[in-house]
Amino acid sequence: MTARLDPLAAAPSLMKEWHRASLAISASLDPALAELIEIRSSQINGCANCINMHTTYARERGETEQRVYLLAAWREAPCYTERERAALGWTEALTRISEGHTHEAAYEALKDHFTEEERVKLTLMINIINGWNRIAVGFGGFVDPAAVKVGNAKTVSKAAAA
Repeated sequence: MTARLDPLAAAPSLMKEWHRASLAISASLDPALAELIEIRSSQINGCANCINMHTTYARERGETEQRVYLLAAWREAPCYTERERAALGWTEALTRISEGHTHEAAYEALKDHFTEEERVKLTLMINIINGWNRIAVGFGGFVDPAAVKVGNAKTVSKAAAA
């Protein structure tokens, strides 16, 4: 796929703020759970860029190949915890909200495993990855996960120096 537009070059200030918010929201969750959410949402949205990036990161954080491969069929796979299942159900309900308001059952399951604060964090994470999916798909973006890590390290270094 050929990129149609580089959003970082076209709107650098806003994209830096979006990226900063993304990092803060992601850091508020268990990293393994955040990656599962990011992968599942990206699968639903057909975002090759984000699937590539977050499966790479998940493996680097110790996620197994089995769990990465089975994520698209998490309901039938026995390798996810009830907490993860609740988060994945919420992810699917919000990512597919335009297909019908089926989020009530997903929210009820979520309440059994997450505090109110955690529910907000999960919801923000789902919104962030859906936003990134739309940016990547909309503008035809595809980046090497290693390049993103380098960019994140530079952002963190600049923030620490400020």
